[in-house]
Amino acid sequence: MINITLPDGSVKKFDAGVTPIDVAMSISEGLARNVISASFNGTTVETKTPLTTDGSLILYTWNDKEGKKAFWHSTSHVLAQALQEMYPGIKLTIGPAIDNGFYYDVDFGDQTITDKDFKAIEERVLAISREKHEFKMRSATKAEALEFYKSENNPYKVELIENLEDGTITFCDHATFTDLCRGGHIPNTGIIKAVKIMSVAGAYWRGDEKNKQLTRVYGISFPKQKELTEYLELLEEAKRRDHRKLGKELELFAFSSKVGQGLPLWLPKGAALRDRLEQFLKKAQKKAGYEQVVSPHIGQKELYVTSGHYAKYGADSFQPIHTPNEGEEFLLKPMNCPHHCEIYNTKPWSYKDLPKRYAEFGTVYRYEQSGELHGLTRVRGFTQDDAHIFCTPDQLDEEFKKVIDLVLYVFGSLGFENFSAQISLRDKEDREKYIGTEENWEKAENAIINAAKDKGLNTVVEYGEAAFYGPKLDFMVKDALGRQWQLGTIQVDYNLPERFDLTYKGADNELHRPVMIHRAPFGSMERFIAILLENTAGNFPLWLMPEQAIILSLSEKYENYAKKVLDLLENHEIRALIDNRNETIGKKIREAEVQKLPFMLIVGEEEEKNGTISVRRHGDAGKSNQTMSIEQFAALVEEEVNKTLKPFEV
Repeated sequence: MINITLPDGSVKKFDAGVTPIDVAMSISEGLARNVISASFNGTTVETKTPLTTDGSLILYTWNDKEGKKAFWHSTSHVLAQALQEMYPGIKLTIGPAIDNGFYYDVDFGDQTITDKDFKAIEERVLAISREKHEFKMRSATKAEALEFYKSENNPYKVELIENLEDGTITFCDHATFTDLCRGGHIPNTGIIKAVKIMSVAGAYWRGDEKNKQLTRVYGISFPKQKELTEYLELLEEAKRRDHRKLGKELELFAFSSKVGQGLPLWLPKGAALRDRLEQFLKKAQKKAGYEQVVSPHIGQKELYVTSGHYAKYGADSFQPIHTPNEGEEFLLKPMNCPHHCEIYNTKPWSYKDLPKRYAEFGTVYRYEQSGELHGLTRVRGFTQDDAHIFCTPDQLDEEFKKVIDLVLYVFGSLGFENFSAQISLRDKEDREKYIGTEENWEKAENAIINAAKDKGLNTVVEYGEAAFYGPKLDFMVKDALGRQWQLGTIQVDYNLPERFDLTYKGADNELHRPVMIHRAPFGSMERFIAILLENTAGNFPLWLMPEQAIILSLSEKYENYAKKVLDLLENHEIRALIDNRNETIGKKIREAEVQKLPFMLIVGEEEEKNGTISVRRHGDAGKSNQTMSIEQFAALVEEEVNKTLKPFEV
């Protein structure tokens, strides 16, 4: 008998050789019907893999991330079979699951594949799937594996096998198809009910541009046709909400090939939006005891060598800036924290002076590969709402919780309600990529775990996601389309104070090391605005809108009254503009709708005579306009702003 430990901690006894699907059946038939993958002692296994030792078993369904991974990886095998049948002589390479679906990299030789071929490929994948072929794993010696792929004249698989150790090589068979594979499949192809080939793209073998360019075929699959339909509808909605499209329509930002890739230009409306976000956070930070600082855009290379950033990120930085002095090198600033450490070091501190909270909207620069750049979400120059708190170990818990309060205030004011907190810890095995002592890491990790628990946050733990200098609490936000983004982050760091020799004099008159908290509720201003744009579809909270209202005059006769209305709105601190063009009121309304302007204030003869405005809301097509006084409208705006923009309470 063997002991199988389930995720809830319960232990069940089974005969050796029991399979994950047998374990599922012992729990319930319903679970057994839905289980499509499993892991045993942290290793992915098939649902029919015999279990022969004690261990921990996790059963996955389609609703689990690992279940989807197995589903999509299995579909990539079926896709490879279909392509091999339809395009004889092609050479297959690798076909992993990705965040949404899967891909297979293929050397098509002289043959080509276009979107006109997608439908036929989908039909063949589904035809194979309907035959309900089981996925079966088998071991092979290195010699057998090499012989197989040499006979198929496939140099890519041969190269992969040459880098593997004998005794670790496995194949997966289904139908008449076999592929080199480590495992992780669904029970049979019949579970695949819907498939869509999404696109094809070029991809260098092993990501090296010196190698041959292959064709990457992207696809996605589902256990129900309805889920594929919903996914495609979601993609269409995502296109409508694409921040690059909205940013252009709303005249917020632009890019210029002359300025350089990944370097956004903020247009007047976008700059006003950024400034409003900055002022919003600065106001809350001032209440919370932060002091604003400013650091330069460059620093001596030695600064980042000391901090450890150069060793970790030097290869991804812009090349050093050389001065006329031989051997003197500067770098574009990749991080703000080393500069803030040096600000702390400008004078001696006592425990009575702490905590010190330095905040800066600091622009940093990192050399992202051109293929990875994407709108505002991946850029080469971005501004962080960075702050660093230097405190005593006794103050750490309270300070960390105060930062959580600030992050929650930011999210609440901007409508981000669906989020979880990810506790990002070190890799359990590989400690080489982290700096600092085991003792300091344990203290830092425990501080985050305890603070998150005390605050009642919905948390998940991810190992291997910590920064190289310390663990993090990352806020993972789900947007209106269900996509997950990492926005705010809080990090505990015992290591940079060591590297920069930061000290304070304690009550015992001895020198001690402060603890450092890194925090950024927005993260990157660029990325935050991109996600905010897509989450709101450009319909920002009223307090944040670049313009809250537009005054539309029915004709040139009412221009003076329109200007009077504008002046009165400005007295109430309502941001508005006038559209007095010689255009029809219908066209003016349509263009105001595209600009996402919250209120359209129509003025004509009746309004001028009565000193009123006719108010139309964005998106209220078909509804009657409301007639009201300027004072009533100002009260309406104030009420709506106050619904989301509440004062920050310390």
